[in-house]
This record gives sequence, structure tokens and C-alpha cells, in this order.
Amino acid sequence: MMKNRVLIFFLLLTVVNVNAQEVIHIWEGQEKPFYKENDLKEYEEEAYGTTCVFDITEPTLTVFKAKGKNTGKAVVIIPGGGYGLVAMYHEGYDLAKALSKSGITAAVLKYRLPNPKSSDSPWLVPITDTRRALKIMRKISSKYGFKKDKVGVMGFSAGGHLATVATLWPTEDIEERPNFSAFIYGVTDLSKANKEWLENDLYYRKMTPEEVEKNTLLNYVNNTTPPAFLTHAYDDDICFIKETTLYAEKMHKVGASVETHIFPIGGHGFGAGREVDGTNQWVDLFINWTMRLK
Repeated sequence: MMKNRVLIFFLLLTVVNVNAQEVIHIWEGQEKPFYKENDLKEYEEEAYGTTCVFDITEPTLTVFKAKGKNTGKAVVIIPGGGYGLVAMYHEGYDLAKALSKSGITAAVLKYRLPNPKSSDSPWLVPITDTRRALKIMRKISSKYGFKKDKVGVMGFSAGGHLATVATLWPTEDIEERPNFSAFIYGVTDLSKANKEWLENDLYYRKMTPEEVEKNTLLNYVNNTTPPAFLTHAYDDDICFIKETTLYAEKMHKVGASVETHIFPIGGHGFGAGREVDGTNQWVDLFINWTMRLK
């Protein structure tokens, strides 16, 4: 009997350790913007070699507390998935664990996916959740020991597009704007292919001329744009290298701070990186970069 009790205790302890991170339902207690009732059921499934989340209608922020020496910095991580899924583990939790070990508070955003079944304005749903996440991070800054004015955003692939929008689109609420940005093989340009992608998977219709202008994101880069860290691989055949180089060139041209690291090989979707092709170096490079931010 005593052995059984000990076993149960350790099993419970394991569950607590696994789920030690705080999970915040970002719209808890209030109506979710741009939402309508639907029959979608969130589920996880293997895709592109990793576990991904589909049909998200309940957005959350999973916070990984900084361990060791707290740097006073925090970052909202936005995994990619083409606006059709979210790679929460490969481009979210795995990286958050690494950053938290280096003294950075990392919060992984599980954002609502744009879907006409759950919203009449699907294109506004992801950015609304992202801005809400940034506001929440500033509200919990004292609890987690980071500075309110040192909250950044990091996005991968389509999450990089969302992070770019959060960085560049004007907002009257300063707490919705990141203090620094990291785009990991992110989408920053409005090429013909990107326009078609956004119309198919974000807007679910043709964009108006005003929306096309608004999504020509490089036009919004100026000398007040937050510092940016960019990384990419030359052989990325899904999100081409120019997404990074064009943003870096525009930042440099206007006198904004930017650091760029490009790997010869790595393809698309390397997440926290691999030792075999050297892409795993970017995580330490990013951490070092954040240490130098004023």
C-alpha cells in the first residue's frame, strides 16, 4: 500500500513538473473579438514531421519563466503554419525552453486561425490575438521579473508575417507594439505569391487596394521601427531568402537597428535549428543579441 502511495505521489509530481508553465487564456472573462459560434474542435496531428495544432478557436499564452539569471527581457513566440495550423512544439515550446534557460521569459502564443466558420473577419483574428498577448505580457511583467519596455515578438514563417504585422502596423496602444522583433525565415514582403497566399488563407477573398497597400509591409519600415534580428537559410524554397534580405536592407537604409544571420543550407522550417547544418547556432546568436539591446 505504501509503495502504491509513493508511486502515485511521484506520478503526480511528474504531471506538475510537465505542466509547470502558466497557461493564460487571453480572452478569458470577455468576448473574443471577431468571433462567431461554430462547430470547430481543436485537435493535434502530425504534419511536416512535427505535432501541430488545428482549428484553434481558444487562444492561449503559455509562459516559460526565466531560469537562472533573469535578463529582464521577454518574448512572445509565434509559431508558423501558413495560417492553416500552428507548429506549437517545433517552433514554440522547444524554443521557449531554450530561451528560458538563458534568463529570457518566453511565452508561446497559440493564436486563433483565420477561418470563415469562426469569424466574419478572419484576417483580423491573428493580429488581434497577437496584440492582446503583448498587452498581457506587460501586465504580468512584475510577476515574472522582466521589464515592461523589454517585450519582444518572434515569429516563424507565417508566424513571422504575423510578427512583422504586429511590429509595423500602426496602433494607438503602445502596449500592443513590441520593443524588438525576431523574424525566423519569416514573410515580410508582398510578392505576387504572398498576395495569393494571403487572399487564400487569411482574407478568404481578394484584397482591396487599401488592404494591398497595408500589407506592403516594407513601406512601414522607418527609423523608429524596433530593432530586429533576422535569420534564414539560402536554400529555403518555401519562404525565399529575399524576405529577410529585403527587410534587412530597408532597416539599414532608414537607420534602424538590424542583425542578420544567413545559413548556406537549412531549408524551411528548421525551428530551433540542427547541429548537422549549423542552423542551431541562431538561438545563441539571438540570445547574445538580446543581451546587447539597450
